[in-house]
Amino acid sequence: MTGPMISIPTQDSEPAIAFGTSGLRGRAEGFTKAAVFAHVAAFLDTACGASAARRVVIGRDLRQSSPQIAGLVGGAVRALGWEPVNGGTVPTPALAAYALARNLPAIMVTGSHIPADYNGLKFYRPEGELLKADEAPIRDKVARGEGGIPEFAPELGPEEPGVARDYVRRYLDAVGADTLAGLRIGVFEHSAVGRDLLAEILAGLGAECVALGRSDMFVAVDTEAVEPHTLAMLRAAVAREGFDAVVSADGDGDRPLLIDATGRQINGDVLGALTARWLGAETVLTPLTSTSAVEASGWFTNVIRTRIGSPYVVEAMAAVDGAGVVGFEANGGFLTGSVFALGPGTLGSGTLSPLPTRDAVLPLIGVLAEARARGVSVADLAAQLPRRVMAADRLKQIAPDRGQAFVEAMARSAQMRGDIDAVLNRPVAIDTTDGTRLVLGEGRIVHFRQSGNAPELRCYVETASAAQTEALLARLMARLAAHFQTE
Repeated sequence: MTGPMISIPTQDSEPAIAFGTSGLRGRAEGFTKAAVFAHVAAFLDTACGASAARRVVIGRDLRQSSPQIAGLVGGAVRALGWEPVNGGTVPTPALAAYALARNLPAIMVTGSHIPADYNGLKFYRPEGELLKADEAPIRDKVARGEGGIPEFAPELGPEEPGVARDYVRRYLDAVGADTLAGLRIGVFEHSAVGRDLLAEILAGLGAECVALGRSDMFVAVDTEAVEPHTLAMLRAAVAREGFDAVVSADGDGDRPLLIDATGRQINGDVLGALTARWLGAETVLTPLTSTSAVEASGWFTNVIRTRIGSPYVVEAMAAVDGAGVVGFEANGGFLTGSVFALGPGTLGSGTLSPLPTRDAVLPLIGVLAEARARGVSVADLAAQLPRRVMAADRLKQIAPDRGQAFVEAMARSAQMRGDIDAVLNRPVAIDTTDGTRLVLGEGRIVHFRQSGNAPELRCYVETASAAQTEALLARLMARLAAHFQTE
């Protein structure tokens, strides 16, 4: 590389960006020229030795800061001697699928569902999603700041239309043209980067699609915590239009949202379990935050629980031999680790190739197709799973060391558990895969975990009813607040 060098600003002189549950995140202004170059250089150097082509596919979501950051990524890639390929504004799984099929690394500029003034980078190795084990070498190399930063210009170049085209074909090749025939679907577009592709795919499978709520400005939609006014708008649309369902995804298209014909949101792990059954999956991998309905259904030969975060699901999937392997998270993001035969497809083979990264489109297709094939509503289909209700809350401003010490004490100390609440006294089982998960009597589950992204202690409660879950969660959160105030 040639040209004058500039030093990397210290953390005191620019907003911090850091790896979280999945990818690099932080305020948009933290993605400076220096910070972007340092992370891209570390990623290509430590995680991309398997790519001989020296091309990097770059995608972005629709938030206002994404074009600028994507330009910095492209310029950094060029300055490092690689060729940037502009994938355009596409869903994260579309970018991942395109790159994986060509053994290329990829970088997605997205903050997913977090506020509009934040952003992020999600990295894909030529072999697939960046794993947790890959993050430490990148962090270490960035911290060392070796070699400085060359002067370079932002670069995006012309868009490669194949990224979006191949994503649409992925589903039209695998699923029949009349699979969703007769269904009237509302597509909540907001500022989801995959909004047009989602409607194109559903229409290609026979559904009538009606657009709802398109926004020209980025709106952060968390599919696990949809704002009450947004839910009210979607429920009103269902009632007014007589939709069979309303569907959507988060900002980068890897988490689904589905509202049934009664106006009720179907939880992500329910979408995952139903989709896995529709595919004929044998082995399901899912984090501890998915409800125990997955096991209780009896639909699957193997259910393997992982730590929370898609990189852990991906890593565990890679270790499973055999066919019929899928993964999903409690947010509904769905991953495939095997080839699935669905045919005959609309355009081709009738087979779905593996895509071991979160995807929002497949679970939406799967649940709608399964409901139509069985001649039932989406609500009735969801009711075929054993009734389990999970809810979560968080206690803010809990330092990681304090929170982690508490979580560990809850695993080993009956006295500590009893001090918090007598219901925790005698667990049937204790799981420390990620935090402390207590299986209690009467089918109740309580899970404590210190957040990996923020100074927060999280509490998850699962029971057989919404009322019981909400009551127990509220009681435990009050006890936790009192404990940390007096500790």
